[in-house]
Amino acid sequence: MQATNPGPQKAGGNVRWVICALLFFATTINYIDRQVIGILKPTLQGELGWSEVDYGMIVFWFQAAYAIGLLACGPIIDKVGSKIGYAAAITVWSLAALVHAFVRSPGGFSVARFALGLGEAANFPAAIKSVAEWFPKKERALAAGILNAGANVGAIATPIVVPIITLAYGWRAAFIVTGMLGFVWLAAWLIFYRAPEHHPRVSAQELAYIRADQDNDAGTAPIPWRRLFRYRGTWAFVTAKFLTDPVWYLFLFWLPDFFAKRHGLDLKTFGPPLIAVYLLADVGSIGGGWLSSALIKRGYSVNAGRKLALLASAILVLPIMLASTVSSLFAAVAIIGVAAAAHQGWSSNLYTMVSDTFPKSSVASVMGIGGAAGAVGGMIMARYVGHVLETVGSYVPVFIWAGIAYFIALAIVHLLLPNLEEAKPN
Repeated sequence: MQATNPGPQKAGGNVRWVICALLFFATTINYIDRQVIGILKPTLQGELGWSEVDYGMIVFWFQAAYAIGLLACGPIIDKVGSKIGYAAAITVWSLAALVHAFVRSPGGFSVARFALGLGEAANFPAAIKSVAEWFPKKERALAAGILNAGANVGAIATPIVVPIITLAYGWRAAFIVTGMLGFVWLAAWLIFYRAPEHHPRVSAQELAYIRADQDNDAGTAPIPWRRLFRYRGTWAFVTAKFLTDPVWYLFLFWLPDFFAKRHGLDLKTFGPPLIAVYLLADVGSIGGGWLSSALIKRGYSVNAGRKLALLASAILVLPIMLASTVSSLFAAVAIIGVAAAAHQGWSSNLYTMVSDTFPKSSVASVMGIGGAAGAVGGMIMARYVGHVLETVGSYVPVFIWAGIAYFIALAIVHLLLPNLEEAKPN
């Protein structure tokens, strides 16, 4: 094991954790807006007469836009910076969320979802770039885990809030209320966010702590976008995202339907199981980030710490292959919840690998490329699940794939990156 340089032991301030809190809330809102349609799927299918294929196509167009947006937004955010990039993104996706309230046809929802996907694509590239700017390497996985936990909080809040609004005021109101949340966050972001070296509340001691174990790439020009594909780190991230992101999209867009079909739940009753799943996912998101950070602080190399955390996550996902075969709702929720927790722990470390292996000036671009690959995988998953449900009528084949995807991804990551080393522009 190669010990890492611990740097200054006292941070001298906590402004970076306020930034992390803002990233957490942005991700929460991102996932609320994303998941509303999954919660309303049975309602919209009953009222508007959608087929499974119609719904699959609506999800497909969101994923297509998400992939396009990720490819485009990474270089833009690396150029304009996190503050402006994040502000523009949340404005676009919040407006798109509001548009859902004014359409009825599958085509109309597909257009709205496409616009939502374009805006939401910038969330994680901007967030992980902000983490790379604001945190030393030994804290990055934990910070990424906390902001990534916002996805689970959003997924918990949605099945609580959306049914209440829908039952009281109708499904259109659910899209309007949730769509307005982004503008509240936007005001806070514009007022508070600055780069650490320009932030008036950051002390010299905290700035030194942030910079202690970072390579001195301040002012380094981004690696040209096309040249990023020459690096193994890019392909490791792309492959891992392509193989494992579809599992998370499966949870987001199809779990309410799974609980309705397999266990007879409806809009009034599938809230508690979904909340349980995403509470566990929250634990996994923070716990996965904490695990690799703790290993590094105890003397493990960054390479060993990240990969051991990824391996633990892959092992915990494996039982999901049984989720569709158990008759007990409690057992199904436990199995899926542990898998969701493991996925989020996996993601926290996978995101952090990007900031481990690329200079801060290129983090958002690599995040965008990998996220686009994950979205393409999600597009394939959407069509596949729709087809399986129409023809087989069971989630069994889908969950079998979910169980093995992480081991395949980890093996490829290790083959491509036996050691995590930062890519150099020259």
